Amino acid sequence: MPLLQTKFEYASSYEDALHRAAAEWGVEREFWDIFGNYHVAPADTEARILGSLGVDVSSQDTVEEARMRRFQQRAAVLPNTSVVSENHKAVDISLPATLNAPRIHMELTLEDGRVLSADDEPDQISAAVELQRDGLRWFVYRMSLPDGTPLGYHTMRVSVEGHPSLAAEASLVVCPERAYLPEQFQQGGRTAGIAVMLWGLRSKRNWGCGDFTDLLALTDWIADDVRASFIGLNPLHAIHNRAPYNTSPYLPLSIFYKNFIYLDIQRIPEFARCDVAERELSSEAVQREIADLRNSEFVEYERVSQLKKRFLKILFDEFQGKIRGKSERGAAFEEYCSQEGDRLEKFALYCALDEVLHAQDSNRWTWLDWPAEYRDPGSKACNEFAQEHREALDFYKYVQFVIEEELAEAQEYTKAKGMAIGLYHDLALATDSAGADLWAYRDLYVTGCRVGSPPDAFSPKGQDWAFPPPNTIANAEDGYRGFRASIQAIVKHGGALRIDHVMRLFRLFWIPDGVDAANGVYVKDNAIDLLRILALESVRSRNIIVGEDLGTVTDGMRDTLARFRILSYRLLYFEKRKDGSFIASSEYPKQALVASTTHDLPTIAGFWACRDIEARHAAGLVDDNGYRAQLSDRQLEKQRMLDVLHEERLLPEDYTRNPADVPELDGILHNAVVGFLAQTPSALLLLNQEDLTKETEQQNLPGSTSQYPNWRRKMRFGLDELRQPGMSRDFTAMFRNQLVRTGRAS
Repeated sequence: MPLLQTKFEYASSYEDALHRAAAEWGVEREFWDIFGNYHVAPADTEARILGSLGVDVSSQDTVEEARMRRFQQRAAVLPNTSVVSENHKAVDISLPATLNAPRIHMELTLEDGRVLSADDEPDQISAAVELQRDGLRWFVYRMSLPDGTPLGYHTMRVSVEGHPSLAAEASLVVCPERAYLPEQFQQGGRTAGIAVMLWGLRSKRNWGCGDFTDLLALTDWIADDVRASFIGLNPLHAIHNRAPYNTSPYLPLSIFYKNFIYLDIQRIPEFARCDVAERELSSEAVQREIADLRNSEFVEYERVSQLKKRFLKILFDEFQGKIRGKSERGAAFEEYCSQEGDRLEKFALYCALDEVLHAQDSNRWTWLDWPAEYRDPGSKACNEFAQEHREALDFYKYVQFVIEEELAEAQEYTKAKGMAIGLYHDLALATDSAGADLWAYRDLYVTGCRVGSPPDAFSPKGQDWAFPPPNTIANAEDGYRGFRASIQAIVKHGGALRIDHVMRLFRLFWIPDGVDAANGVYVKDNAIDLLRILALESVRSRNIIVGEDLGTVTDGMRDTLARFRILSYRLLYFEKRKDGSFIASSEYPKQALVASTTHDLPTIAGFWACRDIEARHAAGLVDDNGYRAQLSDRQLEKQRMLDVLHEERLLPEDYTRNPADVPELDGILHNAVVGFLAQTPSALLLLNQEDLTKETEQQNLPGSTSQYPNWRRKMRFGLDELRQPGMSRDFTAMFRNQLVRTGRAS
């Protein structure tokens, strides 16, 4: 291996020091937006971002000192975490250049408790590094791991014979080369699924929002009638369930735990033996509330959550008094709590504090409003609270325990029904700045910046998502425990996982405080480390990984995702040539999921009727001039869609080629659009249930809050109607026929 020579280079000016420091901390000060415009971040933006990362930017000297400290950290024997692939099981070890033929001892404690060791005099030096001012020079040696080192999360210890001060311990992660992908899809096989927002399922038995028992009924319909292989779900993460600001599943209070509103209370084992719960449920007031919630036009999050929490507390009392410590179920609960450990303890503590402190003062809506002594989970006050309210903490642990039970049953049921994939989950990008994760793991996030996106066609001024970016350095030093736990929490009860905004693994668009979204800048993450860990969790759980790669994703990013066997995410609306025309169905990639739309974009029927444009105008998100311009652009888009459907002979020859003749999506055009998607070579096809049933309103209108019923819409048809004669049966037959025609039917 050729020797890589690295020497610290001094800056020539303050601005040069900022530029160099920004690059060393992963700030990409230059980027192209989706319109092809070139952006260069000003020095002030660089300084703000560096400041949020703990760099003293008050002068050239302070910036240089920070750069030198970061450079000198490379002289540590081992980095805090090494992530390696199974085909290149070797790690880099830094030692002073003054050592002559050092003999290195390595010991690995594997995650199963076994110990492996190796001794070596590595003759392979990969780099020579020098910090000129301090006269410090060291070599980086590459040492192979002990034979038989398996995939997994291990602890590595290294020491040098005769030099006791040169010893280190670090996290070691050994990963597969690629994510899991069944052989059938590697060989060109194709299948399909239907995406639903679980809260929106309507039935004659639920308590006002869709639940896990509704999911079982939905599985019967999709497996038997539609003949699809998977069900796409919204993120199930825990949220505050407070309208209108705390209902988005993409802005959770925790990405590690789930929302209890999806529980079927009557399915929890304690319910059948609890006289109190039975008596309460049969009361006139409760029955009236359930009926009102069931018949409401939109999901009433706060009322549903209050009602379900009331019954969950009754069932927890039953569990505490008669079951815990006296049965296999009680032992299973204790085992669950033990496995989850400190992460569950902190989440339960947050939930208990939230409940108690809000009850004391109704203005305490988030942990930012709590008394100062409770804002640090490790404080004396929090420890005392946990001891005094142990039963409250155990209640919130019990809630997560029963969620896991019902969700596990749902995935098992999909497999029993012959669905090859089963549940397809969604991992949100964000975590609420006022939520449990920020409260518990503040050092893993950056303060002073928010995440967003640069200007695009749907958001000409850019988007500010108002949540903090992850701290790349802190996460790596922590062994990426948070990232891997977020994956593990989802994949254990599913067969596929969508990574929202997969570009996050490479970079995120940071907006410093005091700067608007249009003037943010990209900051890089440790993409290869994260992709390797994602591949490890994918292989272990046998989950297909889909990366939502929309927006300003570079070709290089997509190439890297493909190398890791992560499926691309392709939407009909965005797959176009440079002249704006839609690409042919045959041009879609095989290693991809193709979909009609997302929760943030118009449904097919809504696109055709311009309902998204009308909604933005009504919500005040676009002025009259912008409204007219968008309507004009939409006519052109509709024309291009008709053109490609005619080119592929999916429409009858005598069907109009003029979009003005089709003011609303008719059955012929609907069938043609679905047929276009179905005949792409992409491995997975996902059709939103709104697009199956020709609904016009989208689930979320980006940029709006109270102006639009975001995340609250219920399905057009109830579950009992899906298999009855009528329109729902016609839609089912249409989709099934397209799946059979294109070889996607299960």
